[in-house]
Amino acid sequence: MARSFFSHLECSRCARRFDPGTIQTFCPECNQPLLAIYNLSEARKHLNPRMLSDREGSLWRYRELLPVLDDANIVSLGEGWTPLIHTRRLGERIGTPRLYIKEEGVNPTGSFKARGLCLAVSKGVELGVRSMAIPSAGNAGGALAAYAAKSGIEAHIFVPHETPMVNKEEVAYFGADLHLIEGLISDAAKKMNELNMGGKWFDVSTMKEPYRLEGKKTMGYELAEQFSWTLPDVILYPTGGGTGIIGMWKAFSELEQLGWIRGKKPRMVSVQASGCAPVVRAFTRKDKKSEFWDNATTIASGLRVPKAFGDVLIMQSIYQSGGTAVPVDDADMIRTIREVAAEEGLLLCPEGAACVAAVQKLRKDNFLSPSETVVVFNTASGYKYREVLSSLAS
Repeated sequence: MARSFFSHLECSRCARRFDPGTIQTFCPECNQPLLAIYNLSEARKHLNPRMLSDREGSLWRYRELLPVLDDANIVSLGEGWTPLIHTRRLGERIGTPRLYIKEEGVNPTGSFKARGLCLAVSKGVELGVRSMAIPSAGNAGGALAAYAAKSGIEAHIFVPHETPMVNKEEVAYFGADLHLIEGLISDAAKKMNELNMGGKWFDVSTMKEPYRLEGKKTMGYELAEQFSWTLPDVILYPTGGGTGIIGMWKAFSELEQLGWIRGKKPRMVSVQASGCAPVVRAFTRKDKKSEFWDNATTIASGLRVPKAFGDVLIMQSIYQSGGTAVPVDDADMIRTIREVAAEEGLLLCPEGAACVAAVQKLRKDNFLSPSETVVVFNTASGYKYREVLSSLAS
């Protein structure tokens, strides 16, 4: 059995330590997320990048840097190790010839959410959790339903009525308890909390438990390994709950402490929909946290998040990296889906299309230079967005 160097949980604000052997959510004093901390000085003595060369093509190749202690508790559907695609024609046209797309749509259940929910469910099994609940804009609900089915855990999924049909159907097929709620993901969370009085279900909302983040950080590990232990200059990430951008920034810090990477880290760019852009507004105001976005609306269901619980950590990642935050209109997302499909043979989700559109904006503003290596995350398969594809075809 591979050894995990997982040490303890720590509040992201006050640094208070928490016992990783018991079920934890967020810091009760600060109301801020908990982070999984590893004994990296000890890990550095035993691990090196060469050890990865003959390992399985999944996120579990980084087994020692993940929080599950016993291999018997791993619940896996083959998540992670997704392709990094050099989009030459697209990049040359928009003036960024070293443009890459990290294609997360090939994950189980068709999105990057598989990474986080795989870890949350696996650690839940290890801690004896028997039922979980989640509010979701769509893809996270489907991922939890799938991993819950694999593990035998009971799952309760709360989604807005406007959630893409594919997401609602997959939850039903996986046998989870589906609740359709009027409003946004914030309203789904309120309803879930009302029904979860007394904590009969373990809440795996974004950043309200510490282990989904550990699955998302593996996107950062993979980028470093796929670029031969260097890092790209800029990463654009579609930001709803923001776990991915926080997780990658955490991954780069861990890799630096391990001695696996050196030098300048990427500028992190948060991309949001113009109709729901709390992080962009906070960045424009130079704020340390975001404010609730009223009347959120966008075709990109994953970006329809009025306020992220981990917003303080999102803002830190942007500021510390010298990054920025960019809003994109729905019309630009639709145009970009068409363009990338025709030029590169990739059917992007609206969230991924928003990032490509943001590249074009940043290139025009000279935030990006032609010589820089730029990575865009396509966080889900475009095939999951039937309603958007139908509108494109009409």
